[in-house]
Amino acid sequence: MRIGPHELTAPTALAPMAGVTDRPFRVLCRRLGAGIAASEMLTSDTRLWRSRKSQRRMNHEGEPSPRIVQLAGADPAALAEAARLNVDLGAEIIDINMGCPAKKVFNRHCGSALLADEPLVARILEAVVGAVRVPVTLKIRTGVDRERRNGANIARIAAASGIAALAVHGRTRADQYTGEAEYETMREIRSAVSIPVFANGDIDTPRKARAVLDFTRADGVMLGRAAHGAPWIFRDVNEFLSSGRLPAALARERVRDIIALHLTDLYDFYGEDDGVRFARKHLGWYLEKLLGTQDDRRMLMSQENTARQFAHTHAWLDRWVDGTADAA
Repeated sequence: MRIGPHELTAPTALAPMAGVTDRPFRVLCRRLGAGIAASEMLTSDTRLWRSRKSQRRMNHEGEPSPRIVQLAGADPAALAEAARLNVDLGAEIIDINMGCPAKKVFNRHCGSALLADEPLVARILEAVVGAVRVPVTLKIRTGVDRERRNGANIARIAAASGIAALAVHGRTRADQYTGEAEYETMREIRSAVSIPVFANGDIDTPRKARAVLDFTRADGVMLGRAAHGAPWIFRDVNEFLSSGRLPAALARERVRDIIALHLTDLYDFYGEDDGVRFARKHLGWYLEKLLGTQDDRRMLMSQENTARQFAHTHAWLDRWVDGTADAA
């Protein structure tokens, strides 16, 4: 699959998630097989870019190509200018967010709120595509609500505007994250356009990825919550899609080393205080996947500096590797 000049190494993408897909997690998922990984959502209001949060979201040092910046906003000119500035800073693909259902985004007429205004969607996409020399992609939902599943119309507008690829989450804006994703609309969207389409929503196993691709005829899958605590899912999905076989489970030693590297990268990226805080979120997910106990969780969550957090985590992982943590 190609997005503009970029040949993807795999048909799997990491979904952009605020507070999750920071640079350390994107780099880790790319190492473990994700074909692409977009940044956390960045506002198109350049006045807010001086904040520490925005500065981190704009930091792509050492990130593999193609480097993708996801932008959110509702003003075509502001989005075009934000896209130009990010390309000057090294972005190789610009992604436009029209999928986020969060109230603080929706109430500013951004994210999935834009799906209700198709003329504005067209103006935004045409402005951004015309402003930059790199490919522009788009993330959407299936529609405004279950009575207005207008995703196919949005997809046609996107293709006509020069959008290079599309990711579709299988819920409407009104659904938020409740209920089950549906793929009928995704199949309709895929039939409506010839640009690459990524299917997203409730894809949490390699077999589910294969089934969704077969049903929707999408070109790739985008994984979000399934990667929490299990970034190696990209490796598993890639292998199953290419060969029809599930790969052997990663050796426990390899899992331990992946987690240790992730913690180290988080500490380097965020520093002492924020490093501990952001690591707790990922440690909670890792413990859930590795069947750690509530006592294990309390012990690791209570560590207040990076040295102690890392030491206790590594000690627990060593016990998990040799099986003594399972017996505890």
